[in-house]
Amino acid sequence: MSEQGMMQDKVVVVTGAGRGIGRDIALLMAAEGARVVVNDLGGAADGSGSDQTPAGSVVQEILAKGGQAVANYESVASWASAHRIIECALDNFGRIDSVVNNAGILRDVIFHKMTEEQWHAVIDVHLNGAFFVSRAAAEHFRKQESSSYVHMTSTSGLIGNLGQANYSAAKLGIAALSKSIALDMRRYNVRSNCISPFAWSRMIGSIPTETPAQQARVKRLQTMETAKIAPVVVYLASDAAKDVTGQIFAVRSNEIFLMSQPRPTRGIHRSEGWTPQTVAEHAMPALRSSFVPLDISGDIFSWDPV
Repeated sequence: MSEQGMMQDKVVVVTGAGRGIGRDIALLMAAEGARVVVNDLGGAADGSGSDQTPAGSVVQEILAKGGQAVANYESVASWASAHRIIECALDNFGRIDSVVNNAGILRDVIFHKMTEEQWHAVIDVHLNGAFFVSRAAAEHFRKQESSSYVHMTSTSGLIGNLGQANYSAAKLGIAALSKSIALDMRRYNVRSNCISPFAWSRMIGSIPTETPAQQARVKRLQTMETAKIAPVVVYLASDAAKDVTGQIFAVRSNEIFLMSQPRPTRGIHRSEGWTPQTVAEHAMPALRSSFVPLDISGDIFSWDPV
């Protein structure tokens, strides 16, 4: 472990830290001097079941290298259990300095066949979970007048994707949640940022591969290592990023992107106001050239790596 790392003596909660991206974040946090709460319910990719082995194994890896960590097996998907995750940090390490909202599940299905249960399951873990854990830490952050949140969003929400209405809605909601936290908590020197990660992990192994385009997309994803995400997360959680808040980054292998956020692109004014007919005759023809195409061909997967 680093004698004086970027996260030296900080206490960090990483949710969904038993496998994949979360595991690599927890390991690098510890390598940079953080004391880590490794939270993972240990469920399957669809959220079913539980298993203490993944979180426990990560803790053992950290301890074997001389770091400090404790396992936590609570679900992020309820108010009470989210508070117990933060209490775990306080009970074991006396404070909490950063929250990384990484926990997630998938229940992919085309929109017109999605059930209420499939909708709620994904929203509960991703969006509600990010809120519950963030909110549980908020009073401690406010009193400290410091600290940071890092949330995982996705281009499924920022750009769109097929068969993921639940996941897309949750991930775009997380981006809005992060921005609101950044605005509300700025007075207390608390920061909040998002990362849209590109890496092959267990959770996204269910991406369809029925067409050549889908097969090419997955093949490219499989070359992207989960460990490549962790350095940006550690930076954003650290004091080195004290002036960075309210932003959305994407990380793909050795590339870091700053993502745009919604702003007006074009406007049209009519002094006498609008009717449905004049909207059709004047407004839409003027605005149509600025429409975003209804496809995902412009997402980062379609770009050649630098």
